[in-house]
Amino acid sequence: MSERYFCCDRRRVNEVREHPSLNGVEWVEVVDDPSEAPEERQRTLVVRFIKEVEAHALGAENFVVEGGERIRKIAVTGVPRGRTGPPARGHEMHLRVNQAGDFSAYTLRVVKSARDLGPPPHFDPLLSSVEFSFKVNCPTDFDCEAERACAPAAAPAPEINYLAKDYASFRQLMLDRMSVLLPRWKERNAADLGVALVEVLAYVGDYLSYRQDAVATEAYIGTARRRVSVSRHARLVDYRVHNGANARAWVQVSVSADAQLPAGTRIFSRVTGVASRIQPFAGNPPRPTPEYERAVAARPAVFETVADARLYAAHNEFEFYTWGDDRCCLPRGATSATLRNRGGAVEELAAGDVLAFVEQRNPHNGKLEEADPAHRHAVRLTKVRYTYDPLFQVTDGIQGTSIIEISWHVEDALPFSLCLWDVLADDGSKHPASVALGNLVLADHGETVGGESLGTVPEPLPALAKVRARRGDSCDDAEPEPTAPRFSPRLRRGPLTYAASAEVLARAHSASAVMRLPAADTVPAVVELLGTAREGEPLPWEARRDLLDSGPTDRHFAVEVEEDGTAALRFGDERFGSRPAAGTSFVATYRVGVGVAGNVGAGALAHVVTEEAAVTGVANPLPARGGVEPESIEEVRRDAPAAFRTQGRAVTPDDYARVAERHPGVQRAAATFRWTGSWRTVFLTIDRLGGGKVDDELKAEMRQHLERYRMAGHDVEINGPLYVSLELGLHVCARPEYFNGDVRAALLEVFGNRTYAGGRRGLFHPDNFTFGQSVYLSALYAAAQNVEGVSSVEIRRFHRQGQPSAEAVETGELKLERLEIARLDNDPNFPEHGVIQLEVEGGR
Repeated sequence: MSERYFCCDRRRVNEVREHPSLNGVEWVEVVDDPSEAPEERQRTLVVRFIKEVEAHALGAENFVVEGGERIRKIAVTGVPRGRTGPPARGHEMHLRVNQAGDFSAYTLRVVKSARDLGPPPHFDPLLSSVEFSFKVNCPTDFDCEAERACAPAAAPAPEINYLAKDYASFRQLMLDRMSVLLPRWKERNAADLGVALVEVLAYVGDYLSYRQDAVATEAYIGTARRRVSVSRHARLVDYRVHNGANARAWVQVSVSADAQLPAGTRIFSRVTGVASRIQPFAGNPPRPTPEYERAVAARPAVFETVADARLYAAHNEFEFYTWGDDRCCLPRGATSATLRNRGGAVEELAAGDVLAFVEQRNPHNGKLEEADPAHRHAVRLTKVRYTYDPLFQVTDGIQGTSIIEISWHVEDALPFSLCLWDVLADDGSKHPASVALGNLVLADHGETVGGESLGTVPEPLPALAKVRARRGDSCDDAEPEPTAPRFSPRLRRGPLTYAASAEVLARAHSASAVMRLPAADTVPAVVELLGTAREGEPLPWEARRDLLDSGPTDRHFAVEVEEDGTAALRFGDERFGSRPAAGTSFVATYRVGVGVAGNVGAGALAHVVTEEAAVTGVANPLPARGGVEPESIEEVRRDAPAAFRTQGRAVTPDDYARVAERHPGVQRAAATFRWTGSWRTVFLTIDRLGGGKVDDELKAEMRQHLERYRMAGHDVEINGPLYVSLELGLHVCARPEYFNGDVRAALLEVFGNRTYAGGRRGLFHPDNFTFGQSVYLSALYAAAQNVEGVSSVEIRRFHRQGQPSAEAVETGELKLERLEIARLDNDPNFPEHGVIQLEVEGGR
């Protein structure tokens, strides 16, 4: 019904129904039968009248269809009567229209005739027209019921006094009382003795009030003030509160000879007046060196190496080898290169090592200070091959130039173009504009605190004695057994480091993946906790996220962090985790340092603490990343109540697809159930980000990712999508003031499949299309018309490659099946991946 007003209670229909003579249209239905031919669908309208009408009282000339955006001038061509003829009277009429409409709103109006558009006699002027949509039966995620904006009248808020039992109310209450008792005392300065006493008493009152209400306050996530309480509440709904993550950095250690750098080696940020290598101890007995004490006193950012590293003097710096060519660049997206191996000195470079590509000098003027700091990138090698170039001879007389062919992980593909030619310095010497740095080790933010005593488990108190449950057939009363007080020692220093575990780091197969590990995968960095019982050997205790999976004899403990960063250790109760025996003394070794403070810039790390004389310097060519602040209480209150909405199991095909899309390398996924003879198999089709191949490595990662969600009895098979190569033919007219070749190049770039400068993607970039997504001509026309220099464009061919058809050009849409993805690479090396035939006329 066409509405002038928005009304919540539409009474007019009922009034017309009760009227002795007036009639009107109640609703219109569009018939959309999937069994009909596509051109016949949505061309039948069912008009429902409020009252019965004569079968021949209204004809096609009495109905007018108005409106539409793309499709207009829809006409009623007839009123089907059926095989046996229409009934004499009825509430419904069927209308046939000449074509189906678009997605916009249309209005069906009942009129006297084609010339007189007024309502027929005995038809209500308001209910003689009704709005409808031809696409009402199309699939949609929205509720079909129209939204009503008639909000109920707001009731007046009750008057509530919120000044109750807190610091501000106590302070104001006492000041008001003092104004009555001492009206001449009007001082309100915080330094005044009277005001100070009032504030002290208000603080004490607030503290006592909190202690009185602590149980009720901490019992609910909405009112709890302690971070530990909020974390425990969140855990009840399977939400883990993360306590931040420390930053990680790739650090290059320069050496003059082959050396070994142990795990845990400290690396400091820059301190003025301190050498690159700091010797920590000297003398007998060893004492801290003055240089080490001076560096520590400056309170630098402290990083520590993650694993043992073998360093080689020949790996300090590599030059790129361009096979005798000059003015070469390593292109954006590259995953392989060639390095010069001078004199064949490099023999230990292997897959798994990390190199940093660095632009050291401006490639245009050779100035060090003008090198682009953004042109630095770390890669993890996947393949190393030692070979030589027989065309050139090295200076030491060896026939051929020793070179190293390297390849690296596709996730570490070069994000920019790197210039490799030699440039002249100010002194006239030649230097490479860009080099590859070796001897890179992973270091993370945090400082180790060793040998801290946490105290001794107290003796059991008789006042806390309790009777244990009877066992066996004994009817005698058991003697009350004293229970030791809860032992929950606190670490003296903080904030405690939360770092990625060794297992998580091992799963990061690329250098870039190491830097984007989620904070939820971090674990407390309590390196070692030793508990020594009376007359016993020290026994190690292991840190866990919680003790829910710990048995009565497991020596496990959990770490609980408060809002101020202080950490306490919580032990078990002999049901969930072992309870330490009375008299057990604990000594802890842990790390401190977490959050964004560790995200230091490139070149910020400049000192290494080591006694290895071969180490000559240290630096981080790339900024440290990954430091995340602990999740705040407000964020937990917001996110934890909705945590259960995150699917934790996969049962239906859609479940498997949604779970697979949580993997960082997956853009979209589609799952299909098939019976393979004895059980169901889930065939999971992966659309990888960047159009990468679904190789064996990704399949293994996906199986491991899906294992915790997979339903028992379901096998999982991973495969790639069905790519549909396209053929596109464009006829373009260029403007007279533009060069024909420039317009052609710009069009090929717009319709390309790569990412260009500034992050702009080509129209057929793999991430722009996914499963079953149609390709519309309107998008192609818009992209071509936006190219500067294009006067007009006509798409003459657009179809699946090898299957000529004019259907897509006529309908404006090329439809794809459920597991198909459009592809148009226009790569002459792979013409079967789609081609563009471009005809450009005009221009210069």
